[in-house]
Amino acid sequence: MDKSMSAAAEFEGQSLTEDPMEDWLFLSSESASPPSLNESPAEEREDTGKLKSKLLSAWNSLRYVSAWSLKQKSKFSKSSPLIMLGKTYELTDPSDRELFRRSFSSLLWLTYRRGFSPLSGCALSTDSGWGCMLRTGQMLLAQGLLLHLMPPDWSWTPNLHSVKDDIDLQDSHTSASSDPRQRNPKLGRHLSLGSLLDRPMGATHRRVVSWFLDHPSAPFGIHKLVDLGKSSGKRAGDWYGPSIVAHILRKAVNESPDLPRLSVYVAQDCTVYKDDVSSLCKWPDCDSATFWTSVIVLVPVRLGGQELNPNYIPYVKKLLGLNCCIGIIGGKPKHSLFFVGYQDNNLLYLDPHYCQPTVNVRKGNFPLESFHCKHPKKMPFSRMDPSCTVGFYAKNPNDFETLCTVVTEALSTSTDNYPMFIFEEGSSPLEELSSMSTNLTYIQRKSQRKRLVTSSSMDEFVLL
Repeated sequence: MDKSMSAAAEFEGQSLTEDPMEDWLFLSSESASPPSLNESPAEEREDTGKLKSKLLSAWNSLRYVSAWSLKQKSKFSKSSPLIMLGKTYELTDPSDRELFRRSFSSLLWLTYRRGFSPLSGCALSTDSGWGCMLRTGQMLLAQGLLLHLMPPDWSWTPNLHSVKDDIDLQDSHTSASSDPRQRNPKLGRHLSLGSLLDRPMGATHRRVVSWFLDHPSAPFGIHKLVDLGKSSGKRAGDWYGPSIVAHILRKAVNESPDLPRLSVYVAQDCTVYKDDVSSLCKWPDCDSATFWTSVIVLVPVRLGGQELNPNYIPYVKKLLGLNCCIGIIGGKPKHSLFFVGYQDNNLLYLDPHYCQPTVNVRKGNFPLESFHCKHPKKMPFSRMDPSCTVGFYAKNPNDFETLCTVVTEALSTSTDNYPMFIFEEGSSPLEELSSMSTNLTYIQRKSQRKRLVTSSSMDEFVLL
C-alpha cells in the first residue's frame, strides 16, 4: 500500500476495510486492472496505490457531500449549563437558548469545499478527505479575527431568515408553538431593529469571510495555507498536524497586508515566553512612538500518549470557560474538529467534514449561509485525540497580562506538577526550529530541559 493511501486511511481513524463500502471499492480496485507480464512488483503496487487513492478520494467526496452528515443532531441536557468560549448558557431559560443559538451560529464554519481552482503543483480541486485540520485551523483564526474586528457580543443575523431553535433537548416535547414567528412564518421575514443596527458591521463580517474563500488570492484560503505548508514538507493531500497548522497560521497572518495590527505567537516548547510576545507585539508608528498590536497566542500540546489522559479533562474545561480562549483545534484520531465548549463530559464542536460547493468569489454579494452552522454537535471527552492546539486572543497589553493570570490559575493544579503549558518571564533560550517537520521537540520545566524523540505522525510535540 502506498504512503498516501495509508495516510488517507489513518485519517479516518479506521482500517481500510472497516467500512463495507470501502471494502467493495478496494476489492474492486485489486481486480480492476491485472498487471501485465512486463510490470515489476513495485510498478504494480504503485499503479494499484494510485487507483486506490482515486477511489478513496471519490468515496470521500460522496461521503462528505451527503446531507445526513450535516443533519445529524446531538441532544443537549436541560439540567446542565452549556459553556462556550467563556460564556455560560442555561438551556432551561428560553432567552439563554436563543442567545446560545445566535452565538453558535455566528461562529465561522469552514468546511471541505469542492470545485475550486486546482491547487498549485497538483490537480486537486477539493480538500475532501484530507484538509480537515487546515479547516479547523481556519476556524480558530476566524474566531480570533471576529474578536479583533467586531464589537463585543456581536452576532450574525442573516437577512430574511426565520428564527428557529435548532438545539435538541433530551427532555423536550414537541407541541403547538407559542412563538408567533413559527405560527406565521412571514413574521420572521421582517428585519428587527437589532439587525438594522448590525448593518454597519455586515461589511466587516463579509470581508472576514472573504479572507477564507477558496481562491489563490485569499490570504487565509486553502490555496495560501497549502502553499505555506510546503516549507514544512507538506503537500496538498497530506495530513497536517495541529502544531504545523499553528505555524502555517502564523505565517499567513504575517504575510497578510490586511492585518497590520495583529500578530500570532506560537509556543515552541509548551511555554509562552512573555518577553517574546511583547517583542512581537511592539511596533513603532509614524510618530516614533510604540504601539502594541493585538495578539493570537497558539499553544500546541499533547495531553497523553496514544489516548487522552483523563486527568487533563478538567483543565480543558477551564480553558474553554475563559473569555480569552478562541477554541481548540484537535479532534478524534486523524479526524480534526474545532472545539468551542462543553456540557458535562461532552465537548461541543464544529465539524469541517461536510463538502460544500465552492462559493463564487466574483460575486461581491456572495451568500454567507454556508459559512455558518445551525447544528451544534458534541462528543465525549474520552474520544478526544491528545494532540491539539489551544488558541487565545488579547487585544492589548492589559488583556495579555490578564490572559497570563487567568490561564495560569486555570492550570495551576494540573496533574503531577506538569501543567498543560506555562507562562515564563523573559525570552526563550531556544532558537526557532529550522524545520516544522522535525520529529524532535523540547520541553523546559524547573530549569531542566529534556530532549524527546517522537514517532507518530501526530507526535509533533512533547508528551505531557
